[in-house]
Amino acid sequence: MSFGYLPWERPRTSADAPCVRDDRVELTYAEFDERIAAFAGQLAEQGFGRGDVLAIMLPNRVELLVALFAAWRLGGAATPVNPLFTASEAEYQIADSGAAVVLNEGPDAPTGGRPVIHVQDVRAIPSGTEVPPAALAPDDLALLIYTSGSTGRPKGVMLDHANAEAMSSIMAKHFSLTQTDHCLLVLPLFHVNAIMVSALASFRSGGQLSIAGSFSASRFFEQIERLRPTYFSAVPTIYALLASLPEDVRPDTSSLRFVVCGAAPVSAELLDRCEERFGFTMVEGYGLTEGTCASACNPIEGVRKLGTVGPALPGERIAIMNEDGSFAPQGEIGEVVIAGPTVMRGYLNKPEETAATVVDGWLRTGDVGRLDADGYLTIVDRVKDMIIRGGENIYPKEIESVLHGLPDVLEAAVVGRPDPILGESPLAYVSLYPGSTLSEEELLDHCRRHLTRVKVPETIHIVSGLPKNPVGKIDKPALRRSLQPQTA
Repeated sequence: MSFGYLPWERPRTSADAPCVRDDRVELTYAEFDERIAAFAGQLAEQGFGRGDVLAIMLPNRVELLVALFAAWRLGGAATPVNPLFTASEAEYQIADSGAAVVLNEGPDAPTGGRPVIHVQDVRAIPSGTEVPPAALAPDDLALLIYTSGSTGRPKGVMLDHANAEAMSSIMAKHFSLTQTDHCLLVLPLFHVNAIMVSALASFRSGGQLSIAGSFSASRFFEQIERLRPTYFSAVPTIYALLASLPEDVRPDTSSLRFVVCGAAPVSAELLDRCEERFGFTMVEGYGLTEGTCASACNPIEGVRKLGTVGPALPGERIAIMNEDGSFAPQGEIGEVVIAGPTVMRGYLNKPEETAATVVDGWLRTGDVGRLDADGYLTIVDRVKDMIIRGGENIYPKEIESVLHGLPDVLEAAVVGRPDPILGESPLAYVSLYPGSTLSEEELLDHCRRHLTRVKVPETIHIVSGLPKNPVGKIDKPALRRSLQPQTA
């Protein structure tokens, strides 16, 4: 089977077409393929081959994508690691994924004790015997994308090439992408959104991809005006930052056919404000890493219902499930469940959690929603306690587990506080054992050592005790209610 996103399977007629660029380099499809072949040879010399996993711990840059495709060229898989992770977070992912080789920025970056290649040493020109592309099967593992779990330990979501082929094809068709399209990539490539919507959908269409690096509101529109992309995908926090720019910022956005908003709930007011001010055609979508990115999305042409995440994408099925496992009728609220070719293979080495999440082919999302008469989905709430901060999924249990790593901590509870820019920010409430002298700043310092910055609580409150519900569990709804603005 062929996969439309693989550069070495593209027609020769596209060889000289622009493919991918960042601040350092600009490559045609032929040059990109040559870089991939060169690094694949370098990986093979390290013993990397079919079935192996490459851990890639880099910020957004061309070499990250080169490495991803090089792993696939050899029949292996890749696990992108957040470059802002602490050593303990990165080493957990490297170890749990079973990575055979690590690609990182330099000698100070975590390796998990694996063989390592530093990005400055990545081979750009083939040397020695070229390794021919492996024949890939649909069920060959392509990606291990780690997402925090309710148990507090991140889980490796297994996505195979059938998932990637389906998702990239669905997005390319939904957005009518062609070789004339040009995507500006602003989201981190350790997220499945950036890989699928920005990179693979673009490559399979013969379009070009510009990697913007880390997002900066002050220079974002300069990049739009200079590079002239036709689309980009972003999270609500980015749109909120753009909407908060001074009123005299009125950029030329005429090159953009559409822009995508996803990864977190967004208000219809923000979408409306951005469309009116910047002239964007904005489409909001919805999905999970476990669904290879997107399962629903508003159309570019046709009815766009602000405040909904659109209908199911072609080939996908969305239903609303009652607590008893039956399906709810149209208009009723229940858990959103998804079926189709993009549902993950499962969680790595976690068969019980996989079985609880994918039931009879339906992916249980943990989100609450409803479908209208036209099949448009509205997300109402979340079943789980997940906090979404600037598009990043944060599970309170992970932060609580870190806090409990201090022997003086008796109890800890983390909840989300509404934030006008980030959407939500985590706040922690901690009770200590009698006689402890731990301070709130010491607790925060402990979190900073063990958690990525985005997961570090905005504030930690030391309290004498945490509220409990009638069965003795910590009453998080009561904590959330205490954070709501008081009305007169």
